[in-house]
Amino acid sequence: MDDADFMTQALRSAERAARAGEVPVGAVVVRAGRVIARGANRPVRSSDPTAHAEIVALRRAARTSRNYRLPDCDLYVTVEPCAMCLGAIIQARVRRLVYGVADPKAGAVRSVMTFPFARLNHRPDVLGGVLAEDAAALLRAFFRARRKSG
Repeated sequence: MDDADFMTQALRSAERAARAGEVPVGAVVVRAGRVIARGANRPVRSSDPTAHAEIVALRRAARTSRNYRLPDCDLYVTVEPCAMCLGAIIQARVRRLVYGVADPKAGAVRSVMTFPFARLNHRPDVLGGVLAEDAAALLRAFFRARRKSG
């Protein structure tokens, strides 16, 4: 499997978030070519501002691994992570971050902030733009539907 295959799985998680009324962001954590955890945005239904897809997936991966550090894992997420999620990625020592579409309002990798930050003790490899149009289309459809119904 390659980056596009894993991002496709993250997009499926994002679709589940959308069906639940959450902003459609999905994430998967991969170790040795296998998905070990999935996450979908759930802050609204969880009443938890930290329940972003990345955090949900990282928590599940840490439980599966029985370790809060994930240095042999890659995280695939449909939207550029925010500052909170980037902080969790760094704390977990994720090896590689792959994201889909940029987030011009809250993205902490290249949009609003610019990663890497010089003094951090861990810097994952980063690749953006994987299936970006698919992720953007999902977001556009979600917000278009919300504007029509609201």
